[in-house]
Amino acid sequence: MAGMTIDPADYGPFGAPLFDGPEARALRRVGVIDVGSNSVRLVVFDGAARSPAYFYNEKILCGLGSGLAESGRLNPEGRERAMSALKRFAILARGMEVNSLTVVATAAVREAEDGPAFEREVRDATGLKLWVIDGTEEARLSGQGVLLGWPEAEGLMCDIGGSSMELAELKGGAVGKTVSGKLGPLKLEGAGGKGARRKEIDAGVAEMAEALDGDRYDRLYLVGGSWRAIARIDMERRGYPLQVLHEYTMTAKDLRATFDYIEGQEMDDLGKRTGTSSARMSLVPIASEVLSRVIKTFRPKEIAISSYGIREGLLYERMPELLRARDPLIESARASEAASARLPGFGRVLYKFVSPLFSRAGDRRLRLIRACCLLHDVSWRAHPDYRAEICFDNATRANLGGLTHSERVFLGLALLHRYRNKRQGTPFERLAPLLGEEDTLQAEVVGKAMRFGAMFSAQDPGLMGKMKLFPKKGLLELSLPKGDGEALYGEVAEARFKSLASSLGAEPQVRVVRS
Repeated sequence: MAGMTIDPADYGPFGAPLFDGPEARALRRVGVIDVGSNSVRLVVFDGAARSPAYFYNEKILCGLGSGLAESGRLNPEGRERAMSALKRFAILARGMEVNSLTVVATAAVREAEDGPAFEREVRDATGLKLWVIDGTEEARLSGQGVLLGWPEAEGLMCDIGGSSMELAELKGGAVGKTVSGKLGPLKLEGAGGKGARRKEIDAGVAEMAEALDGDRYDRLYLVGGSWRAIARIDMERRGYPLQVLHEYTMTAKDLRATFDYIEGQEMDDLGKRTGTSSARMSLVPIASEVLSRVIKTFRPKEIAISSYGIREGLLYERMPELLRARDPLIESARASEAASARLPGFGRVLYKFVSPLFSRAGDRRLRLIRACCLLHDVSWRAHPDYRAEICFDNATRANLGGLTHSERVFLGLALLHRYRNKRQGTPFERLAPLLGEEDTLQAEVVGKAMRFGAMFSAQDPGLMGKMKLFPKKGLLELSLPKGDGEALYGEVAEARFKSLASSLGAEPQVRVVRS
């Protein structure tokens, strides 16, 4: 950007961007094929490595582990479907020029007596080598997937597949104790009636808890398709307005109500209302029984859904510590700015300009405001009549890690106000219950501050001047450098500055100073 010199200190606690460094470039076009008991999925990661961008994502529900408990062998139809999917995925990966492709197989293949024969058949037909992992390794990788999205995660990760369930302690940014048990819905289908199944679930969870020393965990992180299906049903029951599963949170009380709700519903009808396949819905009742026992055993205060699991854990495995330590939200926002903004680099300058208005904000909020500034101009190509709404939708629905749902709405509302003074009649109204009144007003201030600061974006940042808020005096002061800085403060800029002051409940004051 013309007139801009970058001082490394300007990056603050986040450090210089790494999304385009050699560490991140080495992780582009990384492919993972996950051969699970219920599904086979290909994911190709690309883009901002610290916050995974999904270049390609396809899943086939094959049911490899269906009937395994009775027969000891892979389901014949599932095996055929899995082989067909793997042939397709191998061709796709070659066509996408994937730099690295890992094929990982979990419970069904490792437990089936014909698992080794299936491995050989896959290798001969596709050239793919299956990495068959044990349960503790599966737990460790799934735990790392949670850490990819939640670097600060503390609690217990619980990953349910078709044939097994894994638990991993998360503490201090690392995976601790891990344990695996045979508690997947496909495995439990053959346990007999509901009473016998309940005894098997109770015994299995108790055994896993003992392996973890039976500790209580305040937060439970759920990974796996059956848990996500239950969360969708919880959203349906509650009339929850934001249909984003990642970081969706529930309480034990919420889930108890949802388990009762599931029992009173027709599965096919419920599946249609929640957009869940019939194959997945067939596993939900048993998965609910397992989750009910997990909650009773570990007594979490909060239960959160993670869309990141074993596949993202494999990406995390390849990251150097330098990348792991980065904030996934900030790195992703930086990558978006570099790819799509008119003036990449101005987001950092804008943050420095608006930050004096938020001197009392905590680190978590300042981080969010920084992300707003980095993203403030990435949707400039949208039609002006819809730019504000598009910014809001993009922010609230984007594949971003490290964001609670209320923070998503805050980010979206701030970006909406970047282009529009009023929020009435916008998509925000539907999501307003997720954001308190105080946060709503602060998001408006952030948006209007960016809207005003952007008036200077085509010039040397030194001409922007400085803002200072005096809350006790009810005064918002703008100091402009004499000459070009003063001349840039035209009628539109003046109107935007007054609107910003009004949102702060302050009187605007402009001072011209010699630079």
